[in-house]
Amino acid sequence: MGQWRTVVTGARARLGEALFLRVAGPEGPATRKRIHLTPGPRWFGPDHPVRRVHADAALFVGGISALLLQSLHPLAMAAVARHSAYREDPWGRLQRISTFLAFTTFGTADDAQRAVERVIAVHRTVSGRAPGGEPYAATDPALLAWVHDAELSCFLHSHQQYGARPLSGPDQDAYVAGMALVGAALGVTDPPRTVAELAARIEEQRPQLRGTPEARDAARFILRRPPLPWALRLPYAALAAGAVVLLPDWARAELGLPRRLPLERWWVRPVARAAVRLVRWSLPPAPVPAWAADQAAP
Repeated sequence: MGQWRTVVTGARARLGEALFLRVAGPEGPATRKRIHLTPGPRWFGPDHPVRRVHADAALFVGGISALLLQSLHPLAMAAVARHSAYREDPWGRLQRISTFLAFTTFGTADDAQRAVERVIAVHRTVSGRAPGGEPYAATDPALLAWVHDAELSCFLHSHQQYGARPLSGPDQDAYVAGMALVGAALGVTDPPRTVAELAARIEEQRPQLRGTPEARDAARFILRRPPLPWALRLPYAALAAGAVVLLPDWARAELGLPRRLPLERWWVRPVARAAVRLVRWSLPPAPVPAWAADQAAP
């Protein structure tokens, strides 16, 4: 029994390290220590719903779903296709996103603000014209709002579907309200502060959302041709299937994805939950600071 436990522990450590390095990059361990061990006030206190959502492995599924939903805005997708190099360096893009989320969720208020300023500086360099000739700029408040709203919607839906501790109704509103702080810092005008406001904002965007060739190509890349070794493709496929389940029917249709099937709740969701549990089991816990100054910034 002891030998078997040693084998399992070793396998867990290797899998967790591989996943963490994929998501956080080679600087991930040092960055993680800075985020969690640097004393100082935070934007969100230890028990805030933002922390609960972003610390759970269900965020992996929510992130995939968010990329798919965000791609339906033609101008946002045009900016991503031209400026993000998501094909050439998909892991680099993921690592930058995950580092931003980690700093703003768990880091000190000063580090969170610096992370926001770095993103704003990058946004100022992103502008151009979509294939149809429409101008776009990453600093456009309307585009920022769409990216923010789509991300929140998918993160929250994924947590409620696959998270270890789904949020209560008031805590869901608290999550949206908490993330309004991050959205406003990035330049989102009047971000939503309740689940109802968030749903209404998503619905308001419907008329201008469509599955452009660029969006459908990105969906194929994300779902069918991920840059992963063969050993990881099956678990990823389970996470990706769980992400598609989160999308509304109209979004699936725009992206050319299969329609919702009656049996999804009996086979896709359980498989996705199992994959999320595997990720949750393998990832090492965040370091716990010895000091007690981990309080939300006023």
